[in-house]
Amino acid sequence: MTDQTRTAFADVSRIEEASPGEFTAVVDPGWTIGGKPNGGYLLAMLGRAAERVVPHEHILAASAHYLRSPDPGLVTLSTEVLRTGRSVSQVRARMTADGRPCVEATFTVGTLDPEARPYWSDGLPDPVVSAQSDCVPMTGDAAGAPVPAIMERVDLRIQPDDLEFARGTLTGTGVLRGWLELPDGEDFDPFSLLFAVDSFPPATLDIAPSGWVPTLELTAYVRALPAPGPVRVLHKAQLIEDGRVDEACFIWDSSGRLVAQATQLAGIRLGSSG
Repeated sequence: MTDQTRTAFADVSRIEEASPGEFTAVVDPGWTIGGKPNGGYLLAMLGRAAERVVPHEHILAASAHYLRSPDPGLVTLSTEVLRTGRSVSQVRARMTADGRPCVEATFTVGTLDPEARPYWSDGLPDPVVSAQSDCVPMTGDAAGAPVPAIMERVDLRIQPDDLEFARGTLTGTGVLRGWLELPDGEDFDPFSLLFAVDSFPPATLDIAPSGWVPTLELTAYVRALPAPGPVRVLHKAQLIEDGRVDEACFIWDSSGRLVAQATQLAGIRLGSSG
């Protein structure tokens, strides 16, 4: 791997203050799919901007609308504090490139208690997946297609039972389970968890051939501060209708605790592999 592939997520999502409430960032070409930046990666940048303008330190919730995809390179982040409270604050943030809006997001920012524990969790899906070492790295051979640039930056592995589509068999379950690890084993935090909930390939790969599945809207919750190490991921499609699909994603840390979850609505063009 080159030095570029080892660049920490904290570095490729770094922002710089330009003026009060205004920031700049550089979208790294290595964190793209077909030349388009990953949506969770962009959301993490906006989350960093939102956290900088309020007294709290952790993103608790985010809702983003993706208007257009910026090219790799310089972007501008602007923020508006909607409310500052004692326990949580709300911030609106916008990403623009070349003067054109790309992503609009609203954040709830608070402080996560590292000592908090779930009071009730029976409504969660089963987090069980194969051991990380038994899962298949998402290389070009594993995916059955050229590997996106972003897959050279992270260690993303999928449970063998969920890779039948790569062998030409569509089981129709619409579920991908596996593991995600950041470059050089970097630990996850609330910002990189915003990337994690959008990191897996479309769960529709197991249902029908399709082209690019662009995210239209993404809502994410950060539920807890993650333990060190890689995270387990469950990514599933729920309904495909009228050219759109909604997907749900759940993230567990190395201790088995749910630390983030998300739903998203994406466009889908069925019957296309390009």
